[in-house]
Amino acid sequence: MVDVLAAPQQGKADSALRTLTGISIAHWVSHFHLLVLPMLFPFLKSQLGVGYVELGFALTVLAVVSGLTQAPTGYLVDHFGARRILLGGLTLGGLALIILGLHLSYTSLIAAAVLLGLANSVYHPADYAILAEHMDEARMGRAFSVHTFAGYFGGAVAPAIVAALVIVSGGVGALIVSGAIGVLVALLLLLMNIPDAGANKNRPGNAAEPKHAVITPALITLTMLFMLLSLSVAGISNFGVVALMSGYGVSYSAANVALTAFLAASAAGVLAGGFLADHTERHGYVAAACFAVNAAIVLLIALVTLPGWALTAAMTAAGFLSGVIAPSRDMLVRNAAPPGAAGRAFGIVSTGFNLGGIVSPLLFGWIMDQSAPHWVFGASVMFMLATVLLSPLTERRAQATAN
Repeated sequence: MVDVLAAPQQGKADSALRTLTGISIAHWVSHFHLLVLPMLFPFLKSQLGVGYVELGFALTVLAVVSGLTQAPTGYLVDHFGARRILLGGLTLGGLALIILGLHLSYTSLIAAAVLLGLANSVYHPADYAILAEHMDEARMGRAFSVHTFAGYFGGAVAPAIVAALVIVSGGVGALIVSGAIGVLVALLLLLMNIPDAGANKNRPGNAAEPKHAVITPALITLTMLFMLLSLSVAGISNFGVVALMSGYGVSYSAANVALTAFLAASAAGVLAGGFLADHTERHGYVAAACFAVNAAIVLLIALVTLPGWALTAAMTAAGFLSGVIAPSRDMLVRNAAPPGAAGRAFGIVSTGFNLGGIVSPLLFGWIMDQSAPHWVFGASVMFMLATVLLSPLTERRAQATAN
């Protein structure tokens, strides 16, 4: 009898693990694909005969398209099913890079950026809709943390993988193989039989359920939070090395070691944050506490020229704390999402990341152009403090929505 009762539970656990594995692999691909074009900029510059401004414009196009389509993609996830949307995004992103490799031109580059932006808009709404519906409630925070960690890891290994592909097969080969990875992962998810989520209008008995407004005060506040979170770390991630070199006299190698420590610790912090998110319901206060300490650490970096070991230690601590809050951030969105609208909810709030991604290069680039490298860290502190003030409010509004 014990075996009979245990079998369904074991089957459910195996299904959840298979789902989490497949969705995490897809998230790995999304972050990997975002860095393929930047890693190939030297090759593209020489082959296309354009400057870095034109190449940077392609990334701006990608970010704008992704930002504009996040929320509509969330609607598609909820109404047509997350699985088919996710598989379509993986395939579309892969084909964009393959086509660019087969037909190398600046027009193709911009077209590929548009397609990659569309593909990137798929992952958060589809991934989180599937996870929210199929993961064990008691382990939801850890599931979100593994998913986020996989994305971080995809970005971390992208430079090495693309560099190896260039050595083995050249720039064109690197584009084609990188694109083929997306198509192959889509086929893998089909073979793994990843479960669906959303498509509520096609489910029996749902016709009588009341419709809920999706654009709620809670989700608007969370969108602002996501934008502030993006702005809080974007300056350090993208301009930290040049700021440390020009403003603090740090060598190139030492600055890179400090940034690597920041990024690696962020990934570790995400995993630790998953356990924390599963053992508290005060997700907004967790985020506020972590970023309050983080603001103090980054303020120290901004104001004091630290020796190399102390700078690396401070950057490690800052990165770890910025990663810890990621699962709590995702739990806030899940709790604020109206019933049957997880895809749309995550699509809406993820727009905040895209807004931050559009604004941060302009803002921090302007700061560096003003010869004010200390303000790369100073502005990050200001965004962190704004996050500290906003985070508890997001929790109260999420609770109000749930009630």
